[in-house]
Amino acid sequence: MSTIEVKKVLLENGEEIAYQERAGGEDVVLLVHGNMTSSVHWDVVIENLASNYKVYAIDLRGFGKSSYHQPITEIKDFSDDLKLFVDELELKGFALAGWSLGGTVCQQFCADYPGYCDRLFLLASGSSRGYAYYPIGEDGLPDTTNRLRTLEEVRDDDKAKIVQTAYDTLNYDFLKQMWDMVIYVNNKPDPERYQKYLEDMTTQRNLAECYQALSIFNVSDVHNGLVAGTNQVKDIDIPVMIAWGETDMVVTKDMTDELIADFGGKAVHKELKNCGHSPQIDDLEQLLEAMEGFFSRSTTNKGVL
Repeated sequence: MSTIEVKKVLLENGEEIAYQERAGGEDVVLLVHGNMTSSVHWDVVIENLASNYKVYAIDLRGFGKSSYHQPITEIKDFSDDLKLFVDELELKGFALAGWSLGGTVCQQFCADYPGYCDRLFLLASGSSRGYAYYPIGEDGLPDTTNRLRTLEEVRDDDKAKIVQTAYDTLNYDFLKQMWDMVIYVNNKPDPERYQKYLEDMTTQRNLAECYQALSIFNVSDVHNGLVAGTNQVKDIDIPVMIAWGETDMVVTKDMTDELIADFGGKAVHKELKNCGHSPQIDDLEQLLEAMEGFFSRSTTNKGVL
C-alpha cells in the first residue's frame, strides 16, 4: 500500500487546513468530502485508487482536523479555501472529485478559478441549484411547503438540533442509527472503520451553516425558490462526470436530473447500480472503475455511460 500522510497547511486567511496525501504518480487527484464527514470518509478510495495517481484529500474548514476560526456563510467560503490550498501546494492540472456537499464546493471552485482543475467528478453531488432545507412535518417526512430561509431558522429547527446534540454528546448510537437508515442501506463499513467514521462526524463545527450554505447555493440559470441563479455553470468548461447511486436517499434523482440539465451536453452521467449515497462503501470496485476510467480519458463522450 502506498504511504498516506496526514499534514496541515496554513492558508493566507488564517485557517489551517488538514489533508491526507498519498504517494503516487504524476497524475493528481484532489478529493473533497461531504457534510457530516471529512477526508476520513474517503479512506477506502485513498487506499485503493490506482497507484499511478497522487492523491490529496482535504478536511474543509470546520471539519475533521481543520480549523474553524471564521464561520462560513456560503459554499464559496469553502471553494475559496480550496483555491488558497492548491496555491500553497502549487497544484495545477489536477482532477477534482467532490462528494455530496463537496460536489457543490467543486462546482463553485471550477466556475471561479478556471485553469486549475482539468477534470471534475461529481459523486452524489448536491444540485447546481442547491439543496433545500425543510423541517420535518407531522408525518415524519420533510415538509416541502415550509422551506426554511435563514440560518437562524435552521439553527432553531428540531432536525438540526437533534444532530447537533448527538455531536455534542458523542451519541454514536444515534448517528449510527441515522446513517444505517439513510446512507448505509445497502452495505455497511466494517465495525472498526464505522466507529472511526462516527467519531469523525462529531468533529464538525458548522452543521447549521452548511445546511444554510447548501440551501442558498445556486450556480444554475434558474431561481431555486430561495435565491436566483448566478448561471456560473456555463463557466465550467472542462470534462465533467455526474455519478450517482440509483438508491440514493440523500441526493434524489430529481436533484441529479437538475445537475444533468444544467450542465447539459458538457457532462457525462453514470448511474451506479445498487449504490446509495456512499458508493465508497456500497460498491467500491464499481466506483473506482468509474473514477479511473473518467480520469484517464483524454476526451469525454456525451451522454450516459
